[in-house]
Order: sequence, then C-alpha cells, then structure tokens
Amino acid sequence: MNKMTRLPIVLCSFIIAVGLNGCASLSQETDSVFSYSSIPIAQGSATTGEGSSIQFQGSALALSGQGIATGDSLRSVNVAKGDLSLLDIASTKGTVRIISVVPSLDTKVCEQQTHYLSEKNRGLDAQVDLYTISVDTPFAQDRFAKDAKINNVTFLSDYRGGDFGRTYGLLLEGPHVLARAIMVVDQNNVIQYLQITPDLATMPDMDAAFEAARKLL
Repeated sequence: MNKMTRLPIVLCSFIIAVGLNGCASLSQETDSVFSYSSIPIAQGSATTGEGSSIQFQGSALALSGQGIATGDSLRSVNVAKGDLSLLDIASTKGTVRIISVVPSLDTKVCEQQTHYLSEKNRGLDAQVDLYTISVDTPFAQDRFAKDAKINNVTFLSDYRGGDFGRTYGLLLEGPHVLARAIMVVDQNNVIQYLQITPDLATMPDMDAAFEAARKLL
C-alpha cells in the first residue's frame, strides 16, 4: 500500500477516533443555508514546530517541523491545486491574503471555519485573496466547495506528504493532519497576524483576522 493510498485511511481513522463527522459525506448543507453552531472561539495562540503540541480531547498532539511566528515571511513550499498541479505558496505574493489552515474539511469545526471565511468576511473577498489549506485530497476539496457552494476561496492541498505542515511547524505527525490556524499575510509575504488554536476543537478568531487584513488595505 503506497503513501497516497494510506493517507485517506489514516485520515478517516483519525476523524472517527476523535468523534467528528464521518467520512461518508463532506457536506450536509447542499440544499439550504449553512447552519452555524456555537463552537468555542480559541483564546490566545499556540506555538508551532518541534516541541510544541495541540490539545484534543484532553490529549496533547505533538507538532513537527520548523515553527513560524508573526513577522516571519512565507516559506517556499508546494501545495496541490484542484487540477493536481503544484503551487508554491510563497509565489502568491502581491496581494493581502488570509490563509485558513484546517485539519480536514470533513469535520464540523473545519466546515464552519471554512464557511465563516467565505461568508462572514463582509466584502473583504473583493480585495483580499482567501485560501484554505488541508490534507484532504484536491478531489475531496473540490467536492466540498461545490456542495457548500463556496466559490470565493481557493482550496490547496497538503495531501502529498505534509510538506506544508512541516515547513510551517503545523503538522500533527500522529494523525497526519494539520493544526488549526489562521494567518494574514501582507503584499510582501510577511505574516502580519497568526493564530494557532491551542485546542483542535475550537475555532480561531476569524473576525480578528478579518480586522487585521482590513488594516493592510
């Protein structure tokens, strides 16, 4: 069994184990407006990289890779686009960007975080580029976007081996998913706002990220 075959199995096992949505369906909101839940908003931010960890259901999940912080520049690393071609995330330089990082779109918190990015930005999407990065395959991301009717967010995949996660210190090695984070990057590729949720089951403060992005326009 090769790495690409193992990844969906490992990801589904993690989702089932932690009690989130199952792998049968990426969206339950195809025929109605998305129903937002009362998911706690994270207070503060965790650190990234080796030696750091994220809490989930009382357990600490270790992070791997080189840590990143506000004031750092985007690091060059490839992620996969919907057509499986590769994009260097640092090559998106030139616009203000909000990059939403989620473990898997097949979870309630990740689903809500992505809808919030798309629907609650109060017109920012006309001036700011919105991205979501997860370990879901590009095919699953495309299916999610179509089912959720999200067309103002660019979905990028770290399914090929977790290179983005390791480059940014956001890879949870055990379940092979990404930590939950939101970052705002200016036109010169400098990270001006960064929050990594200390608990995987909480939402980042999306409104604070939106406000940070507005200040860069």
